[in-house]
Amino acid sequence: MAASIRDYSGRRLTGNLDNDVSFFSEIFRNDAVFRKRRIKPAGCAASFAVMFFDGMVNSERLGDDIIKPLTRLNTGAACSITAHYVCERVLFAGEVSYKTDVGEMLGEILYGDTLVLIEGSTTALTVNTKGFAVRSVEEPADERVTQGPREGFLESAMINLSLIRRKLVTPDLRIESLKTGVRSATSVYVCYLDSLTDKKILERLKSRLEKINIDGVLDSNYLTEYIRDSKTSIFKTVGTTERPDIVAARLLEGRVAVVVEGTPMVLTLPYLFSENFQSDEDYYLSYLVSSVRRFLRYLCFAAAVCVPAVFIALTTFHIELMPTHFAVSVAKLRMGVPISSVGECLLLVVVFEVLKEAGVRMSQSLGHALSIVGGLVVGQAAVEAKIISAPMLIAVAFSGICGLMVPRLKTSVLYIRISSVAVCALFGLYGFMALCSLVIIHILNLESFGVDYTVSLRRIGFQSLKDTAVRASWPKMLYRPLFNRNLKRAGGRRL
Repeated sequence: MAASIRDYSGRRLTGNLDNDVSFFSEIFRNDAVFRKRRIKPAGCAASFAVMFFDGMVNSERLGDDIIKPLTRLNTGAACSITAHYVCERVLFAGEVSYKTDVGEMLGEILYGDTLVLIEGSTTALTVNTKGFAVRSVEEPADERVTQGPREGFLESAMINLSLIRRKLVTPDLRIESLKTGVRSATSVYVCYLDSLTDKKILERLKSRLEKINIDGVLDSNYLTEYIRDSKTSIFKTVGTTERPDIVAARLLEGRVAVVVEGTPMVLTLPYLFSENFQSDEDYYLSYLVSSVRRFLRYLCFAAAVCVPAVFIALTTFHIELMPTHFAVSVAKLRMGVPISSVGECLLLVVVFEVLKEAGVRMSQSLGHALSIVGGLVVGQAAVEAKIISAPMLIAVAFSGICGLMVPRLKTSVLYIRISSVAVCALFGLYGFMALCSLVIIHILNLESFGVDYTVSLRRIGFQSLKDTAVRASWPKMLYRPLFNRNLKRAGGRRL
């Protein structure tokens, strides 16, 4: 027995209804939800077979659009029944397709369509009767906003595409589909605005998608690990979001979106470094408020990776750079602590990450209780027991809080924070500056689908800064990102 749909590609029906029904029955012989029904209308010489999967179809549509019309068919014994005749004059369904390839038939029926076989015909019909349950449209838990749209993507790709099309009511929107995954045959949809998207980016994406060879794709991250640039980099080069408004905004800038069946997470590309500091709310609040918040995110990123390491470097190698009273106070508070500064810093970093991960995995009520117990009770007890010092606890806690301001860089912050602590413990501020130089060089060398990762920061100009470090008002944002060949935005006016 073949293992995947691809193994049946190129195979044709025999035209003998009994043999064809037996063929499909053999394929799904151990499937408890596979259903088939033979239909022999009283007023017609032809016979039909209807096959579908229970739970995947809408039973009402199946009965009204397919079963009833076929059972009531009355053409007389002399009439020859063909697939075109059934499609055009019998079925009531809104979407019917002709299929001659068995692989295509299997792909449709496994995704919730109904397969109709006709005696004497090697062409079958697939009818759109999808009716599997999906959750309602709601706001994504990880991308909540106080002001703005509340819609979020679902696990159904068709609903996700409809949410995007509602935002962009234009014939310029293109949606191309392909299948990936040898056994899962997951539907993947590539969305873009034809007049804005650079075709080189589009071709590079399609080429990478076509090269994917994997058993199954159950989430968009499966694709991300195949198609992203610099696969070993700690910085993401493919964007992700669960919000239709964000995808629509990215498409209007000339980017490409990838919608994967079975997951609410949509990929956007190319992805620039400055996007790590942008928030969904930046464009729904006053540009003055958004600019202050965005500038704070850059400062918090620097603090998240620097504070513990610089504190260790100052207390270990460069104590003369600290104010005298502050240095004396730190020394007094460290008296009696059995662990070195580096050890207690790494211990606190690990504990903070454990508490954060446990809070995410637990239920909401228990997560709040855990944060209070872990952050206040345990921390205070550890300081009083002289296991750790209060200054180090403050430094690591402040660093951890600052890291929460840039959630898209949480992985990068963790790796850089630990690396900076290690080099500062060995080489002091000289090692820290060397590490910062390496990180900056790495960021400058990154690309995302042929686009410079820091194009908006490397080519600094008055226009390029209007949506990077700060956000200008909409009338003043005259141009799209620099990688777009159609730079001028519609409706912009010079002020």
